[in-house]
Amino acid sequence: MAAPDWLDRVAYPFTSRWLDLPSGRLHYIDEGQGRPVVMVHGTPDWSFLWRHLVKALAPRYRCLALDNLGFGLSDRPPGSWYLPEHQAANLKMLIERLGLRDLTLVLHDFGGPFGLHYALDKPDNVHSLVLMNTWMWSLADDRRVARVARLAGSRLGRYLYLEWNLSARLIMKRAFGDPARLPPSVHAQYLAPFPDPASRAATWAYARALWGSREWFDRLWKRRERLRDLPVLILWGMKDPAVREPELVRLQSAFTRPEVVRLPDVGHFPPEEAPDRLAMLIGGFLERDGR
Repeated sequence: MAAPDWLDRVAYPFTSRWLDLPSGRLHYIDEGQGRPVVMVHGTPDWSFLWRHLVKALAPRYRCLALDNLGFGLSDRPPGSWYLPEHQAANLKMLIERLGLRDLTLVLHDFGGPFGLHYALDKPDNVHSLVLMNTWMWSLADDRRVARVARLAGSRLGRYLYLEWNLSARLIMKRAFGDPARLPPSVHAQYLAPFPDPASRAATWAYARALWGSREWFDRLWKRRERLRDLPVLILWGMKDPAVREPELVRLQSAFTRPEVVRLPDVGHFPPEEAPDRLAMLIGGFLERDGR
């Protein structure tokens, strides 16, 4: 399948690969050799988010990054395929189809609960975790989140997400610690996958899932003991307006010996805002962890 005209092949020089799912074709990249490092994105981004990290780690590790259905270069099937449980199932299918063993999961935003769902089901196949600005419980009790969820479920919310591309156009930029770190040329790579209302269904579905899938999220938290002794590195953008210090404190409480690095000048998207620091920190963690 030919790459779209808008794709910056200098910034994203990777070979596209595809996994056929019952719901559509899942796009992913698979670069380098060695122990597998699987990177899972959230919203409204895609595997482009991981490009710097893939380039830095591929000389020593097998780096894989998928585009969840509805994002990036993956298909956009109609229906309920964007629910968290379906996206988590797709990740599990990718790992199993590729026969990945003893892997490290690098997880951000909604990619956190998707990947942690796999780790909870298959802890013996997960060697370690790298988590950034994410969660593994329902956020519905947070008044800020409840307001977003109510808006998303309204007629106005539908218009803003589908017709105006609210998530990629406005929310993403405002979530950066310094918006200047999202220059127009890079922002264009996050806007281009959403050219029309039909292509934006997943971003709207994710916003509604903050309320509608709260029981699924809470089941993750109730099982957290299965992850307690896994090696984990938590990298946290402290200028994140959405997932903040209380979420960081709660997340690290799930692990016995978490390594926590606070990034004081970074917002919600550390891989985009501080790629060199992330590459150094994650590379060091993998080496210390016997990777």
